[in-house]
Amino acid sequence: MVMKKAGRKMVGGLLGVSAALLISSSLVWGMGSRVPAVGTTAEDFRLVDLEGKPQSLSQYRGKVVLVNFWATWCKPCTTEMPAMQTTYDKLQQKGFIVLAINELEDEAKVRDHIKQHGHTFPVLMDRDNKVANQFGVFGLPVSVFIDEKGVVREYIKGGLLTEQVILDTVARIQKPETMKAASLYE
Repeated sequence: MVMKKAGRKMVGGLLGVSAALLISSSLVWGMGSRVPAVGTTAEDFRLVDLEGKPQSLSQYRGKVVLVNFWATWCKPCTTEMPAMQTTYDKLQQKGFIVLAINELEDEAKVRDHIKQHGHTFPVLMDRDNKVANQFGVFGLPVSVFIDEKGVVREYIKGGLLTEQVILDTVARIQKPETMKAASLYE
């Protein structure tokens, strides 16, 4: 009889612990689970860049924006940054911008990394992870391509960006606008 009571208490305790773990893991998952759906308007955000200037997504309306979530400790993140820089250099004058959003790192460390690698695109500091959560970031890197009207066109989680991937994606995004503009003059 005593053994049965102890067994029930143990099972009850295990169920309680299991439920607590399930709830806590869903809360953690829920923090970064609001992935913006392709075809919906990206929610605006405001962050400070490495020069201390506030930047917002909405200030880049009219441009194709690559929002890239990264960290210095993330090897795939730092591996894809040269391709982002090369493409930024090529397309900056054609309505393309890269916003590299660093998650939760020390500003001095980020500044050193950017300077060491010669990146010139804007780097924004997400000090409280609010924007990463807003974009459903759970793991790095994450890249979100947003069109000239502020609509999400691509959401790439964990995929390594190459120069060709970026060029092709930007071309696909800009193509409908080019075709519409061309038809106005025909």
